[in-house]
Amino acid sequence: MVSTVTSKSSRPGYGQLLRTRGAWTFLLPGFAARQPFAMLTLSIVLLVQHTTGSYGAAGAVAAATGVSMALFAPYSGRLADRHGQRTVLLPGVLAHAVAASSLTALALAHAPLWALFAAAVPTGASVPQIGPMVRARWGVKLKDSPLMPTAAAFESVTDELTFVLGPLLATALCTAVAPAAGLLTEAALTLVGGVLFAAQKGTQPPAAEPHAHLKRDSALSIPGVRVLVVTFLGIGSVFGGMQVSLAAFSESIGSPGLNGVLYGVFAAGNMLSGIVCGAVAWKAAPQRRLVLGYAALALAASALWTAHSVAVLGGLGLLVGMCIAPALITGYTLVEGLVPATARTEAFTWLTGAVAFGQAAAVTVAGQLEDRLWDGAGFLVPMGGTVLALVTLVALRSRLAARPRGRTVARGVGHRSPVTVD
Repeated sequence: MVSTVTSKSSRPGYGQLLRTRGAWTFLLPGFAARQPFAMLTLSIVLLVQHTTGSYGAAGAVAAATGVSMALFAPYSGRLADRHGQRTVLLPGVLAHAVAASSLTALALAHAPLWALFAAAVPTGASVPQIGPMVRARWGVKLKDSPLMPTAAAFESVTDELTFVLGPLLATALCTAVAPAAGLLTEAALTLVGGVLFAAQKGTQPPAAEPHAHLKRDSALSIPGVRVLVVTFLGIGSVFGGMQVSLAAFSESIGSPGLNGVLYGVFAAGNMLSGIVCGAVAWKAAPQRRLVLGYAALALAASALWTAHSVAVLGGLGLLVGMCIAPALITGYTLVEGLVPATARTEAFTWLTGAVAFGQAAAVTVAGQLEDRLWDGAGFLVPMGGTVLALVTLVALRSRLAARPRGRTVARGVGHRSPVTVD
């Protein structure tokens, strides 16, 4: 399938991207369906902290959700590549709504911690992977088009818009309505948005040919994808560390409602820099951009723990957010050159799952640091996560080189013509 962009330009931009035929039919329901993703972790943290009085317990339960999502997301992506997105999505959103509602009921009933963990696992495992599914649809619509980097930037901006709105909505619901309102709303939005997105059958990528999955390995078998997974783990450590640490900081100054505002500033920085990244015609190679952008992220994240006022913390959060988008956009763009189209949804879910896993680990560690050390100790987590990932990225950056066009990466299934590889 070829690109169906209605006009051509020497400099691809958002206007040209959004005129792609059929794009809005999956963009609007996709935005509704991915909104709950930004609410889930924070809603769990606020609910469990309210019922247990411990950020450590709240972080651990939220981490169980994140870990299970990270582990099951690639499998969900592979099933979507194999059987079609609609087939995987419809039962998934129903299961998620039931699991999240069960977790809410157990928390309000002051159930033991093991019971909360038991409900958290299916809640995370059933999170619908809307973002990767939307990116896979762009890949079909824009095959071999110069608009692909713009689409990657647009998706990053969309993700960050949800991370601006999601925490604000979750905080408002949990603090102004009821501690359980955030998680219950997340479950309802996931169900409704997921069903509407699944209904857009005309734009979903075609399912793989029967038995095609027997001819290829997982997308994770590609060395460059493994490097990107480590890179995105570090990004997840920023999200998780910021969520817990900002909540603890706001609580410590007696303004819990400020948490959503501070996290919204952080996410707004990410969104704004994503808009700029998509509007720039980059000349530097994406591998180089990723290393330089990630170095800036690690440097900015390393300063968070020094902030002791709302103004300074807000400014640093804005700066950290501005450094995240270039790394995310470039990482997703590199997938286009590294992974065959038949495994691309799975590859995107590995990256999304890596962010979730890094976020889960960061939430756990940051919660323990906030409980056991000083206020703000949780901000050490984004520093540690990004620095470790940067070292890995610099050491293995040569593995991010795009695979040759027309050659298969995985056992006889290529991007274009199948070629047998020993």
